[in-house]
Amino acid sequence: MTNRWGFTVPLTGVPLAEHAAGYAALAEAGFTDLWSSEVNGTDAFTPLALAAAWQPGLRLGTAITPVFTRGPGLLAMSAAALAEAAPGRFALGIGASSPVVVGDWNGVPYTEPFRRTRDLLRFLRPALRGETVDGAFDTFRVRRFTLERPPASPPPVLLAALRPGMLRLAAAEADGVILNWLAADDVAQALAELTGRGPGFEVVARIFVCPTEDAGYARTLGRRLITSYLTVPAYAEFHRWLGREDVLGPVWAAWAAGDRRAAAAAVPDEVVDALILHGSPERCRDQVRRYADAGVDVPVLALLPTPEVAAGGAAALGELISRLGPPSAVDAGRPAERG
Repeated sequence: MTNRWGFTVPLTGVPLAEHAAGYAALAEAGFTDLWSSEVNGTDAFTPLALAAAWQPGLRLGTAITPVFTRGPGLLAMSAAALAEAAPGRFALGIGASSPVVVGDWNGVPYTEPFRRTRDLLRFLRPALRGETVDGAFDTFRVRRFTLERPPASPPPVLLAALRPGMLRLAAAEADGVILNWLAADDVAQALAELTGRGPGFEVVARIFVCPTEDAGYARTLGRRLITSYLTVPAYAEFHRWLGREDVLGPVWAAWAAGDRRAAAAAVPDEVVDALILHGSPERCRDQVRRYADAGVDVPVLALLPTPEVAAGGAAALGELISRLGPPSAVDAGRPAERG
């Protein structure tokens, strides 16, 4: 059983200025890690900067920061600043993101995502150590960049990866890997590609949880998310690789034909239930533990909205967080410990 248990921030529906209580509740519940994302809500760094000040005992990470939407130097500066604010407690997760986020929303050409990700990884490792980086990479050129304030503890750099090529790159050159949109039973297939990973290599997985007893609500929400994400080419290819061509083929066909409603209806219950964990908070917690048992070092819960929290507000959210904490923390009333 892992000794780390993460939560995705920021909290949905809670203004950033009011997150101090939420971060305290997560720490009290036994969560050890806060991991942010960057799509079209907050940026990846601001929620973590607040947490660095408000909860100095929590580890922080980005999952993920896109490699296209910031220049190499700016990304290094953002990471170095957070590493300085939370020394030894920050991990930088980077990834290719998607054509919608990069091209449609940020006006940056989404070209050669594998090579761009590899190049940023190769730039960031020496840059965050305070070394001068000077030279041409395949997808960009840097001329004598040196961080003015290199962090005393350079953060580990983790790579978001789906299919074998990126997984192998992570094992060969990164400090860890970030998995997403996979079932607990899929973890072994992903880990099999991480041969040769070095000591201290970390496996992080974002896991969607919808802790409600209303299975109809959870599955409707799950179908909407699945058709939004798994129709993106990179995720579709990922699930083909995982062996879901037969069950998701009708979804992709309906989506390609422009019939969004038919695409959602075609997602089988078993696929929703595998990728969107639902039921009581305790049942969700036990399902998350299956990821840890399969080899995930840091399971990171991504909380989806539920009718119970919508009706109960902040008090219901606090109670839910306490019930979703790591098993040993919930059972013993203290943070989980290995062994």
